[in-house]
Amino acid sequence: MPINFQSNPNLKNLQDRISNKSKKILKLAVILFIFLMILPYFSLLNPFFTVEFGTVGVVSRFGKISRQADPGLNYKFPFIEKVSFYTTQKIIYETSENPAESAYTYVNKGATQNDSFSQKISSDYADYPVDTTTKDGQQVSIRFTLRYRLDPEKIMWIAQNIGTQNQLAQKIVQAQSRSVSRNIAREFPAQDLYTGDVFNYQRGVESKLRESFEQNGVILDEFLVRQLEFSNQYLAAVEQKQIEQEKVKTEEFKAQQEEFIKQQKIIRSEGEAKAQELLRQTIDPLVLQKMAIEKWDGKLPIYTGNGEIPFINVR
Repeated sequence: MPINFQSNPNLKNLQDRISNKSKKILKLAVILFIFLMILPYFSLLNPFFTVEFGTVGVVSRFGKISRQADPGLNYKFPFIEKVSFYTTQKIIYETSENPAESAYTYVNKGATQNDSFSQKISSDYADYPVDTTTKDGQQVSIRFTLRYRLDPEKIMWIAQNIGTQNQLAQKIVQAQSRSVSRNIAREFPAQDLYTGDVFNYQRGVESKLRESFEQNGVILDEFLVRQLEFSNQYLAAVEQKQIEQEKVKTEEFKAQQEEFIKQQKIIRSEGEAKAQELLRQTIDPLVLQKMAIEKWDGKLPIYTGNGEIPFINVR
């Protein structure tokens, strides 16, 4: 049997309340949806923005560089001006076997950060090792750490001539450091790099990069080689060479010992000969005769060569 809402006022009131609540919920959902849709545009309407310490902002108007915004509260014209942020603190770029696991992994390469804090905390980044060859053709993989900073006096020039900070990192820091470290390694024999001449290599790369970076508004603080990894074949050859060298040293030591022993014998023999000669020259014949008599057992020989009695000089 169908319910007659007209004849039951209580049920009709319940229906009206439910309908009103549904309409309110629907209105709130529509308002919330519209608010979420237009929320991003409120930031565009906000004429104020903050520049974090250790960063600066570059304001452009209709695509043209307008001015530099220093740390603190700054303003811009909504929809007309746009801000790009640059870090003036020290930045690290390193090459690593597993860049994704590095503490300096840089996410969203090439993306422009929309606030100075995000730009500052995401400036460090990691990359894969530099693979190259030495002067004598040996394969080597270079892992290095490079620390640099942007010249605050040239931020406007960088923005005008190179682009965003992330573009600078790719076009200048990454490209030049990898190229220079690769080319200078080719000037050194593998043996020099393997046995400790890495500091000369490091200084060569640093000197070349410092000059190149300076021309592009980048100040190089330090270039450090963390590891040079050679092929397994080269390492095996170096180990075998070291073994052979140790064998040669051992044989040389043995030869030196034998020569020393020989010289000792010669010296000893010469010393004994000199001692005998000295003894012969210093002992009196009568003393020798006395020593012979003391050792004589009292028996005379049956025959003597010249007819003389031994030990008795009758002359």
